[in-house]
Amino acid sequence: MHPNAAFRFAADDPALAFVAAHGFAHLFGVTPGGPRVAHVPLLVTGTGNLRFHLAKANALAPHLDGAVVVASIGGPGSYISPNWYAAPANNVPTWNYRAVEIEGRVRVLGWDDLHALLDLSAATFEPRVGEDWTMAKMDPARRGAMMQAILAFELVPEAIRSTDKASQNRSEADARGVLAALDRLGDAAGARDIRRVRGW
Repeated sequence: MHPNAAFRFAADDPALAFVAAHGFAHLFGVTPGGPRVAHVPLLVTGTGNLRFHLAKANALAPHLDGAVVVASIGGPGSYISPNWYAAPANNVPTWNYRAVEIEGRVRVLGWDDLHALLDLSAATFEPRVGEDWTMAKMDPARRGAMMQAILAFELVPEAIRSTDKASQNRSEADARGVLAALDRLGDAAGARDIRRVRGW
């Protein structure tokens, strides 16, 4: 994560809430064939652990039980031009972004937990798109066959690292210049983050 401590999530802005809201991660692990990354929907449990599923055919899947991995969860980012600062000649381009990295050990889950995870996944993500699909709507034979092709996992966080970079290290004049440029470009998320961290 970014080494500048000014870019950490605030105490009243928990990293796991960002993870739950985003719901998708890049999962990095090591296999005998080298490092691999999987792209997974991610759910935060009531205990703060993370649950996800992978196809058994995924290169990481057979090596995850007991392994230490890193899950990277990133939100939208904004390219920042030095032309938006008061003194462009003294600066370089950068990016504003929000991201969380979670490092921890993974364990494989059983059949009942897999079913519960898929039910929770539908209950979490379907309302976000205004739909109501559930596992119960599937043909039971088809559901069972598809479930046989995947595995459920739980990641227990051992370290959580965050970056919430929204021009906090810039002067007010520079931050207002960046904000005006992002508004002009229609980058609502980037502009909103600057207003959030500045209290504007």
